[in-house]
Amino acid sequence: QVQLVESGGGLVQAGGSLRLSCAASTRTINILGLGWFRQAPEKEREFVAAVSRNDAHTHYADSVKGRFTISRDNAKNTVYLQMNSLKPDDTGVYYCNAVGYHGINYWGKGTLVTVSS
Repeated sequence: QVQLVESGGGLVQAGGSLRLSCAASTRTINILGLGWFRQAPEKEREFVAAVSRNDAHTHYADSVKGRFTISRDNAKNTVYLQMNSLKPDDTGVYYCNAVGYHGINYWGKGTLVTVSS
């Protein structure tokens, strides 16, 4: 099993920035895809951003496009989510997701991001 541990969440004012990190228990070069999802209170979990193993492709939800940047550092076995110009609607628990061979999905336990107005 792949263990994913998120960090970097916290309380920030609207317009501020946070950088989330997700450390993997295995070499991320062996993980086909990495991404971030989030879940706001009383809402379903939604896709935020994803990056392929070789960084050839990134994909973002329309709601965060232009504000968030996903990146991965295979040498550090870590994927990042740089979040700028944060809005109150960005509040939620952010989960790291990894896709391995055979389409197997792995999930972190989440880190809470709260954006105040």
